[in-house]
Amino acid sequence: MRYNDIRRKTRSVAVGQCRIGARAPIAIQSMTNTPTVDAARTLEQVRRLERVGCDVVRLSVPTEEAAYTVWKLKEAGINIPIVADIHFDYRIALRCAELGFDKIRINPGNIGDEDRIKAVCDACRERHIPIRVGVNAGSLEKHILKKYGSPTPEALCESALYHIALLEKFGFYDTVISIKASTVKDMIDANRLIAAKCEYPLHLGVTEAGGGERGLLKSTAGIGALLCDGIGDTIRVSLTDDPIHEIAAARKILQALGIEGQSGMDIVSCPTCARTEIDLIPLVKRFEAAVAAEGLDSVPVKVALMGCVVNGPGEAREADVGIAGGRGEAVLFRHGEIVEKIPERDIVDRLLREVRAIKEQKGYE
Repeated sequence: MRYNDIRRKTRSVAVGQCRIGARAPIAIQSMTNTPTVDAARTLEQVRRLERVGCDVVRLSVPTEEAAYTVWKLKEAGINIPIVADIHFDYRIALRCAELGFDKIRINPGNIGDEDRIKAVCDACRERHIPIRVGVNAGSLEKHILKKYGSPTPEALCESALYHIALLEKFGFYDTVISIKASTVKDMIDANRLIAAKCEYPLHLGVTEAGGGERGLLKSTAGIGALLCDGIGDTIRVSLTDDPIHEIAAARKILQALGIEGQSGMDIVSCPTCARTEIDLIPLVKRFEAAVAAEGLDSVPVKVALMGCVVNGPGEAREADVGIAGGRGEAVLFRHGEIVEKIPERDIVDRLLREVRAIKEQKGYE
C-alpha cells in the first residue's frame, strides 16, 4: 500500500517552493545551531544542509539584528525555504515577515496579547507567509497547566486548538501545527489527538531527544509510529549534534517505512548466528562505509548481505544484488539469479562494482 493511500487528509501549505501537506512528499527539516547574527557561519551551515537534502531550514531569531541574516542567505543563492523561529517579541516576527523569511514559527502563548498575534497574522497574510504554531510541553499556558496538572497529551492538544482558534479568529488559515514533547508516548498521543480534530498539516518531532543512539531511537519511535498511522507532513529528527546528521536520520526513517518520494539504498543483512561461515559483521560495516564514501547510498537499490544458506538465498533473490555466505565464500545473486561464487575477501569490492553498474545502467545521479 502506498503511503498516500493511508495518509491523513490536510490542507496544503506553501513554504517558499516547498509544499507541505495534502499529497506532497514528506518534507525533511532541520535547524541551524550557529549564532544567526553570524551570517557567514550560518550561511556555511545552511549550504551544507541544502547539499545533503534538507527541504526546509529553521533559524532562531532572538533579535531584529539576527533577522537581517536572511537577506545574506538569499543573496548568496540559498534556495531552500528559511523559517524564522520567534519567541516573546512579536516585533521580531513582523520584521522577519518584511525581510523575506518563508515561514514564521511562533508560540502564540508567549508572543503576547491578541493584538500582537493579530499583527503577526496580518503581516504574514499580506505577504503569503505561513505560520507554524509550535506547542511544546515545556512552555504550556498557565491556565492549561492548571487544568491538567502537567503537560499531558490532552493538555498539549488543547493548547494547539487554542492557538489555532486565535489564528482563525483573525482570518488566518495558512498554518502548520507542531506538538512536541520529550516523552515519546506523549508526543505520539498528542499528535493523534490533534490529527483527529483539525485538517492542518502536522510537523513531527521529539523535542530534546538527545544525541547519539538514544536521540535517534526516540525520534524514530515517535515519528515512525505516527507515519505508520498516516499522520505527518514534515519531520525533524532533533539531535544534540551537527544538524547534518538530522537529515540522514530523517531520510533513513522515511526509507525504512517505504514512503514514496524518498530514494536511497536499502541494505538488508542478517544478525548472524552459529550457522554463519563468513565474517559478516565487519563486511557489512565496510560495505556501508564504502557506499557512503562514494555517494552510492543514494542509489535506490536493495542490497542483501546474508550469512548462511538458510535465509540467505531467499533474501538475496529478493534484492537487486546480494550475497549468501558459505565457508569462506559467498554466492552472488543478481535480480534473483545466481551469478557466481566469490571469495570472502572480494565480497565488498564485488558488491560495489554491481551497484556502480546498476547506477550507470539506470542513469541514477
